[in-house]
Amino acid sequence: MSRILHRSFTLAAAVTAVVIATAGLTISPAAATPPGIPSAATAQSKLNALTVAAQGSTSGYSRDLFPHWITISGSCNTRETVLKRDGSSVVTDSSCAATSGRWYSPYDGATWTAAADVDIDHVVPLAEAWRSGASSWTTSKRQSFANDLTRPQLIAVTDNVNQAKGDQDPSTWQPSVTSYRCTYAKMWIAVKSYWALTLQSSEKTALQTMLNTCTS
Repeated sequence: MSRILHRSFTLAAAVTAVVIATAGLTISPAAATPPGIPSAATAQSKLNALTVAAQGSTSGYSRDLFPHWITISGSCNTRETVLKRDGSSVVTDSSCAATSGRWYSPYDGATWTAAADVDIDHVVPLAEAWRSGASSWTTSKRQSFANDLTRPQLIAVTDNVNQAKGDQDPSTWQPSVTSYRCTYAKMWIAVKSYWALTLQSSEKTALQTMLNTCTS
């Protein structure tokens, strides 16, 4: 099946879900909420403490140096674990692959009913981490970073949006849903703070601007 045709079927399924909900049936909302998102005040303190430095080189970078996805529990890997965490009414088969469910992407406000339309975004991209200090880490530490389920580093979002984001930092890419930018900034700061990664001056300015929109 072609990508366009597949997306058309997915959109049709999403519309059907809306129609069912309108008819009065209860459908659990999808909730993409990673753990460990700090308050605005805590995020501000962490941002103030981060080291500002010139961006490093991508020389030597490879996604293979950040092994993912790894087995988390039973037959479930990191991607499958996040799909179950961030979706609603998620059904999986014996190999832990999601066969049905609903996923809300807070970056763009879209809801999907096929796991194939959802990517697991590294909030702080792997290449960005490499340029910010991870180039000196061991492969084991990079693996822990790439599969971090404790910090707000992994989130289920629309695949095309994740691909458009690529390895950009907040100075050049921010969620199109402006009301989510506060949360995005808090997640980014929490991850960079825990992993002791540096940030650029332009990146810090963008994060501060987003933090200024927070109410809590």
